Parts: sequence; C-alpha cells; structure tokens
Amino acid sequence: MDDRGGGSFVAVRRISPGLDRGSACHSSSAEVVAGSAAWLGRGLSCVCAQGRDSDARPSFDLSPAQEECLLRLQSRIDIVYDSSLPEHQEALRALWTAAFPKEKLHGLISEQWKVMGWQGKDPSTDFRGGGFISLENLLYFARNYPKSFQDLLWKQEGDRALWEYPFAVAGVNITFMLIQMLDLEAVKPRTLVGVIFLKFLTENESALDLLYCIAFKLMDHQWLAMHASYMDFNTVMKATRRQLERELLQEDITRLEDLPSYGLLSR
Repeated sequence: MDDRGGGSFVAVRRISPGLDRGSACHSSSAEVVAGSAAWLGRGLSCVCAQGRDSDARPSFDLSPAQEECLLRLQSRIDIVYDSSLPEHQEALRALWTAAFPKEKLHGLISEQWKVMGWQGKDPSTDFRGGGFISLENLLYFARNYPKSFQDLLWKQEGDRALWEYPFAVAGVNITFMLIQMLDLEAVKPRTLVGVIFLKFLTENESALDLLYCIAFKLMDHQWLAMHASYMDFNTVMKATRRQLERELLQEDITRLEDLPSYGLLSR
C-alpha cells in the first residue's frame, strides 16, 4: 500500500435515537465539525507503528499453505480503491444498501455519505488509509453481523458522548491498525501475534474480516468503558490493540471465535 497519507478527521454529533432513520441519511440530520488530528494513514503511527526496527524482530518460518494464504491476503491489501472500477462502485453501493436498506442512495458522491461517518460526500477520498480491503471489511461486517453493525452505526448501546467517533472513518482506521498489528505487509511475520493469526488465516480465509468485526466491536466497548469523546480516539485505539494482542496470545485460543471479545458480537 503506497498511499498512506494523513487527513483531518470529522467528529459527528450523535444522532438522537428519536430521529426518523428514513430521513436521517440527509446532511441536515447530523452536525459535522472539522478536527485537527489525523485519523488516517500516518496520523495513526502513534497507535500502530510500535517498534518498527525490523532488525530487532524475530522471523518465523511459514508452511507452504501459510505462505499461500498470506500472499492472497497481501494481494487484497495491495488493491487501492479505484472509483472508476465497476466492481468497486458496486461494493460501495452494496455498503450503502446494507447500512440504509430503506434509503435510496442519490449517488456515489453525495452528502448522504456523511451520515455514515465519512469525512465528505465522496467516500473514496477516505479509503487511502486502508485501501479497497477497508471497504470489504465494512461490507463483511454489515452482511455477517448486521445487528452489531447497526448498533455501532447508530450508537445504540451505552451512555454515549455528545461528540462521537465517525463510524465509517473509524472502520478504515481499524483496518489499518490490524494490518500493522499483524505485520501483514512483511514477507513473513516478525511477531508472535502475526504467526498466530496466520494459523487462523490458513483455516479460515475470512479471518481478517472476522477479526475486523471483533476489533470494531471491542473498540466501541473500550470507548464506552473509558467514557471517551472524539478527541480520545487514538487512546481508545491503543487500548483496543493491546487487548486484541493479549487475547490472541492466550494459550487456549484455537480459533478466532474463542477470543473473549468475540462474545461482544451479535448477529
């Protein structure tokens, strides 16, 4: 992934549960305010890039099956979102339909997207932080865990802050965090967490998508536990990463569904 440039974030004011969801997809349904910290790309280096000195890291040998699975995943990671490709356009439309099944999308560039938590009316400008796979992750979440997806999109659970994290941009950041945490762009993993994940990936090619869903739900759980507001996002992401690493390193974890945080997900 060549383009990991930073960008400013937007903080989206929490939509009142009393608002009609059918009309909430218009820009008048939420207030958006520009912030000063970076949410994408290099702006997350303080969260994800810990100890990047490759010489200090061990190297682990992979089985042929693990190498093949890693290469396939890396090929997904390398795909940049291209708004001119019909398949990418269709994936973005599918995300809208999954998120707002009763609301017609007026266009791939529309003020409607801001309600989902994109920085502007064109979501493609936000994908540079995670590439096309960040859209695939969101779509997998919406299709496989629709209740959890909708709960997070509409901030249904817990005592929320007045200024909440923007849902979609947070999702791109989670993809980026997982790629770095698992060292997925290396020729072979240089951390034990990365090795453990490759075992799960060999058994389930959707392992990254599933871990993404777990991480997103865990992030929101940490957000609520820490009584966080939008300026606390990086702190919450750090806590989420640490908790995921601890859980992946537990001896009794034989599949991702065994992670304690998996229990936070509901279908």
